[in-house]
Amino acid sequence: MSTLSNYFRKFRPDKTSNLKVVVLCVVTATTFWLLNALNKDNYTTVVDQPILIQFDEEEYMAVKGLPNEVKIEINGNGWDLLKKHLGVSQDPLEITLEDPSHQPYLVTEEITQQMSEHISTTNLVSIVQDTLFFSIDKIVSKKIQIVPDTLPNTLAENHDFASRISIDPEYVTVRGPISIIEQLDGKLLVQLGENNIKNHYSKLLPLELDKTKKDFLTLDEETVQISFQVVAFIEKTLKLDVKKLYFPANVDIEGDVQSVTLQFLVDERKQNDLESLNLSAILNYNNRNREDSSIAVSLNVNRSFLRDITFSPDSFDLIYE
Repeated sequence: MSTLSNYFRKFRPDKTSNLKVVVLCVVTATTFWLLNALNKDNYTTVVDQPILIQFDEEEYMAVKGLPNEVKIEINGNGWDLLKKHLGVSQDPLEITLEDPSHQPYLVTEEITQQMSEHISTTNLVSIVQDTLFFSIDKIVSKKIQIVPDTLPNTLAENHDFASRISIDPEYVTVRGPISIIEQLDGKLLVQLGENNIKNHYSKLLPLELDKTKKDFLTLDEETVQISFQVVAFIEKTLKLDVKKLYFPANVDIEGDVQSVTLQFLVDERKQNDLESLNLSAILNYNNRNREDSSIAVSLNVNRSFLRDITFSPDSFDLIYE
C-alpha cells in the first residue's frame, strides 16, 4: 500500500490536471462518434421479437408453454436497432390461429408480411426461425368411470369384500384438452383414505385430479359416495379321515396314513355350516401325477366361503404291488 501511495505522489498537480483533460476529451470524442454512428442508416442485426399466439380459448387449450418470441433479422437506423436490442417499446406481434389443434406448427413465412408491418420503424430482412412449434388441443367433454383405488392392504388380513362396491355416481364428466383426457384411460381413481379395513365402509370422498392434470381438466362432480361391506375369515384346523377313490387292488399309498390335517379360512358368517358339509380328504387315483407316481390330497367339497385350503401332508407316493 505504501508503494502505491509513493507512486501517486510522483504526479505533480499540473500533470494530474492534464490527465483529466485527456480523459474528458476521449470520453467526449467517443460519445460524439457513437451518436454519429447511431444516426446512420443501413445497419443489420438479429433481435428477439416478442410474439403473442392467440386462439379461441373456449374451444382450445395449450398443453405446453407457447413460444413468446421469434428471432428476426432487421435493417435500419442505429437508434432503432439499439432500442430493439434493449427491448424498449417492443409490442408483441399478435398471431391468431384458427384451428391450432389441426397443425401443431406455424411456418413463419406465413407471417412475413404481418411482421414487416408490425416493425414498421425498421426493415425486415428475414425471420430467422422457419417454424414455430406449439401444443394446443381441442377442448372436449367425456364421461369416465369412477374406480376405487383398492390396494393389497386396503382390507385387513383375512378379510374380504362381502358385497359389491357401491359407487354413486359411477361416472363423472371431465372437460379439457383431449390429449390430457386420454391419459386417464377412461377412469378416475379415488383414494379410499384407509388401509387395513375390518368393518363396513361408507364415505363421501372428494373427486381429485393429480397435480399434472388439475390445471387442464375440470369435473362436473366434486364428491362420490363409496360403500361396501367387509367380512372376516376365521382360521380353522381340522383332522380329516382319508378316503381313497378308484384305487386298483394292486395300488396303495406309502405309509400307514389314515388321516391328514386340514388348515383353512372360513367366512365368519358360515361357521355353523361346516358340520353339515361332512368334510373329508380325498385321494382320487384318476388325478394322480403319472410322471412321479404321486397323488395330491383334495377336499371333497368346493365352497366359496372356504379359502386358503392346505393339507399336511399334502401328497403321497403310490406303491404298486
